[in-house]
Amino acid sequence: MASNPPFVPSAGRRTPGVAAQRQQRGRRSELAIWWREIDRVLLVLVLSLMAIGAIAVAASSPASARRLSTAKVKLDDLHFFYIHLRWQALGLIAMFGASMLPRERARQAGILLGAAMLVALMLVPVIGYSVNGARRWLNLGISLQPSEFLKPSFAIGVAWILSWRARDPKIPVIAIATAIMAIIAMFLMMQPDFGSTVLFAGVWFVMVLMCGIPVKRIFATFGLGMVAVVIAYMFYENGRHRIDAFLGGGTAFDQVDLAQRTLLGGGWSGAGLWLGTRKFGLPEAHTDYILSVIGEEFGLLACAVIVVLYLAFVLRVMFRLLDEEDLFTTLAAAGLTAQLGGQAFINILVNLQLFPSKGMTLPLISYGGSSTIALCLGVGFLIAITRRNPFLKREGFSLRQVGAGK
Repeated sequence: MASNPPFVPSAGRRTPGVAAQRQQRGRRSELAIWWREIDRVLLVLVLSLMAIGAIAVAASSPASARRLSTAKVKLDDLHFFYIHLRWQALGLIAMFGASMLPRERARQAGILLGAAMLVALMLVPVIGYSVNGARRWLNLGISLQPSEFLKPSFAIGVAWILSWRARDPKIPVIAIATAIMAIIAMFLMMQPDFGSTVLFAGVWFVMVLMCGIPVKRIFATFGLGMVAVVIAYMFYENGRHRIDAFLGGGTAFDQVDLAQRTLLGGGWSGAGLWLGTRKFGLPEAHTDYILSVIGEEFGLLACAVIVVLYLAFVLRVMFRLLDEEDLFTTLAAAGLTAQLGGQAFINILVNLQLFPSKGMTLPLISYGGSSTIALCLGVGFLIAITRRNPFLKREGFSLRQVGAGK
């Protein structure tokens, strides 16, 4: 009996195996392009900070877990550490996902996210719920803090608006950006969230300054900022309380003074992991005052390494922007960097008792849900926006081209 001839696929038909192989090669090619175009040094700095954060949360978790345990519910000493690892995993997914977007898609995603979070921020006074006396969260099946996700999208949205000036200098881009900033500040102060208001204002000022604002307007803006601080002190109880506590100095029972003494308690080399004792008197040891725990258990040298990493992060982005020719990219990257760097140094100064307490976490290091994912998302947007083909020659860009002084 003759055997059946072997099956030969027709010329116009592809076998599933061939299609899958081509798709796999396409994905590998996309990953290779992504790896070649991103700033790998920046990525290493971010991953280093997150690794330090995991160790720091492990060190601070016992203090917070015992503080929040009750007679009925006893939290495991590493309760917050295990949860933080899950948040970090979600944050890494968000960061790598956002970093793979083309620049135009990253811009669109940031603008859409900003619009959604601005609406959510407006809903907080109506349907939000309070934690520790502040109404900042929405319950949408999961706990969501809109202001955290608004931070990275604010920088992208304002950069997009300010970049219109390169096409038409007559568009009142600064007035539009200022109006958006005022709306956000109003809803943040209602929560109350004085710290985030200061951070948003700082990011707005950096971006407007880079857009080419005339010198006279710079001084006028600075004067308005001082007037706003005075008004906040006179009529805003939360802000007045924080400023008075800072100017009056710490007491033995003041949380900022406790944080400073905990920070310095470990000396240069620290007491060792889980050997610190002052941390058990700290409120929010795993969030706002995690740097103090690091100082006690790992020493001031470890704190200095963290400061250097943040400085390296900021300088790396600034150096990368020196030869950037696109105004939107320059402004968005500067805004995202100012947001993360500004939050880091405010937190550090608070722990050193050199700045009023703001209730602000140490980015990429402190425990957090919304904050961890939002910060990683912001870094992902930053990596995506600053992607570039290393084989293309670039002409330098100067902000003088924007028409500063007009």
